[in-house]
Amino acid sequence: MSGDNQSQEQYGVLLYYKYSTIPDLNSLFTFYESNCSQLGLLGRVRLAPHGVNVTVGGKLSSLESHIDAVKSISLFEGTDFKLASSDYPLNGKVAHECGFTSLSIRIVKELVTFSSHPLLNPPDVSNAGRHLSAVEFHSILQSTGQVLDKENATDDKKLVLLDARNLYETRIGKFRTPSVETLDPEIRQFSDLPTWIDNNAEQLQGKHVLMYCTGGIRCEMASTYVRSKGAGFENVFQLYGGIQRYLEQFPDGGFFKGKNFVFDHRISVGSSDADIMGSCLLCSSSFDDYSSRCRCTHCRMLVLMEGAQYVCELCRKHGKSIGSSPVSEDSKMKVTSPQIELKNVSSESTVSPQMPWRNGIVCRRKLRILCLHGFRQNASSFKGRTASLAKKLKNIAEFVFIDAPHELPFIYQTSNVSSAIQNGPPPPSENCKKRFAWFVAPDFSGRRETNWKLADGPFDPHQYQQQTDGLDVSLAYLKTIFSQEGPFDGILGFSQGAAMAASVCAQWERLKGEIDFRFAILCSGFALHSAEFEHRSINCPSLHIFGGDLGNDRQVANQASKELAKAFEEGCSVIIEHDCGHIIPTRSPYIDEIKSFLQRFL
Repeated sequence: MSGDNQSQEQYGVLLYYKYSTIPDLNSLFTFYESNCSQLGLLGRVRLAPHGVNVTVGGKLSSLESHIDAVKSISLFEGTDFKLASSDYPLNGKVAHECGFTSLSIRIVKELVTFSSHPLLNPPDVSNAGRHLSAVEFHSILQSTGQVLDKENATDDKKLVLLDARNLYETRIGKFRTPSVETLDPEIRQFSDLPTWIDNNAEQLQGKHVLMYCTGGIRCEMASTYVRSKGAGFENVFQLYGGIQRYLEQFPDGGFFKGKNFVFDHRISVGSSDADIMGSCLLCSSSFDDYSSRCRCTHCRMLVLMEGAQYVCELCRKHGKSIGSSPVSEDSKMKVTSPQIELKNVSSESTVSPQMPWRNGIVCRRKLRILCLHGFRQNASSFKGRTASLAKKLKNIAEFVFIDAPHELPFIYQTSNVSSAIQNGPPPPSENCKKRFAWFVAPDFSGRRETNWKLADGPFDPHQYQQQTDGLDVSLAYLKTIFSQEGPFDGILGFSQGAAMAASVCAQWERLKGEIDFRFAILCSGFALHSAEFEHRSINCPSLHIFGGDLGNDRQVANQASKELAKAFEEGCSVIIEHDCGHIIPTRSPYIDEIKSFLQRFL
């Protein structure tokens, strides 16, 4: 759309959700794909067996047509469609990060991720708290104050407000009523809220809990969870339509102070009250603008400041205000553990620890990246294969190489060796470097062979499809590596190593505290056929590097790498397709794109 057309066509944003049993997810997927594409709508559509969650933008006329089409489907009866006019997305960085540069339709397990444990079933929202309209919600807060003025607050002292949003949202706006306590859990993400509720149940039990969030969908889950705790937790109420509907009803802000953080290109929406509630984390001056998208150096949560590195208040609370990395005296090291023997751990360079600075700022250090080699390789050979990459990234990244835990037997093929070898046995195995794998074939014996053995047949370029066992051993091994050799900023995996890294990404939330990292680089990767990748949208920052349709990668099929990339959220993944075969390319423009991805985490 040209600039002239943008000014002529009024733009808008539409948000809605609906909890209802979806009888045919595939048909609904097809409807959204066809309707949104025809109307030119961009944004996010999430479909689950128990409902839908939609945030899309486009011309107001197109959004109204979309609403009419959705209303014609019976399961959307009673849906609250929140339509607002807005400026056209001009900040490309914000629009891209919020998913407003493309249309993303995904089938997910949960509309909003409520638990960090993927095996736990989400709460049944049929037991959610009672809906209060914006007027009812406001009236309760208002009448409570009047009662307190009359010094008759016996019942009203039991009233508490619970903000179900993340810390970066509550920084810039929240409900404030002098007579009512507002509980701010100060969480990084919604999946942290159940733990906060468990640990602070005494603040909710026996009280009337008024809950609110941006648009209402998170309160459906959270209020259900509070009520599920039994006696003393029955009286839970939620603001229907969230803060957005409240501000529409009370344009002057009412009891809501500051701005309402939204998950689209608008960033935040305020009332007619110009007061700023947020403050810069550096100088403490009034500030509530997240458009620079500054993030915490450690956990990547948004922070209120501009153009500098910072450690957020939650990370500083947990002792990460300095966040140094261990210094290695030698470029190679051997580590052993009573539980598991750590294979060779090789570091590309010495790490410079972060130096402390005022107010939690840290000066730049290199990113520390754990490198996982491919099948039948080892740390030493992979270090050699990536020497050019390491050299070109030497100013921003340090590579740490490890051997995989499954040691493989020595094998040879007569058709691929020299005539000298054909006329005699292979060289003594003790003179050869051991080879390892992250996954092995189901019939793998695990015995360490000391002699060479002849291969069962010719080399099969698709052998990776049969190597499906050994994940549990490799996962336990990586936990030990992270515990003893961490911290690491990211994981780089090549071929089978990329499949291993992808498996860790798929369990990113569940593995927090044991395997902590901020991004993954997956080169010539593929996904294991496991439940971790079934109908799952992986929300882990990732860079996917693989050969294009004509990329000449004869080891891992181009389509396998594409399917792996599709398993990750579009908003947090980057794809680089090249024409260089089964390698990690280091010439322009590929190396420039790799550097650009890594710069985000410095």
